[in-house]
Amino acid sequence: MSTPLSLLLAMAFRLLIDRLHERLAAEGEPVRPVHGFTISHLMNTGGATAVELAAYLGITKQGAAHIVGELEQSGHVERIDHPTDRRSRLVVVTEKGRSLVTRAAQIWAEEEANWANLVGADRLEDVRDALQTFVTAGGDEAFRLRPVW
Repeated sequence: MSTPLSLLLAMAFRLLIDRLHERLAAEGEPVRPVHGFTISHLMNTGGATAVELAAYLGITKQGAAHIVGELEQSGHVERIDHPTDRRSRLVVVTEKGRSLVTRAAQIWAEEEANWANLVGADRLEDVRDALQTFVTAGGDEAFRLRPVW
């Protein structure tokens, strides 16, 4: 019996995520997957409050504040005055955080090249095209990496 596609996709994603974080840790950047999701969201939105991050990540406000604290301590994000709400602070990505994203993209490209060496560039591109078709057919909801509960 062959392995279900859903399980293979999950296993492949986990393999890539683990490899990325192993390599970043070896380079002195001991970040966790949630840090990447957080930084990516902040870069895509130009910043967010801890409450907005909690909603995006599907976690509690306290959990989001903890993650922001970790990223702030490591220098990847900073809190600044909110431009329209004096009661809130906006979390934004620092230059160090942007450099981390750039390095992560380089590692992803290297890992994809390794996969292309394993199965052939044409076969890997076929997989990418097929997955892109499935994701696009899923509409806007397909772009969420975490379920909304």
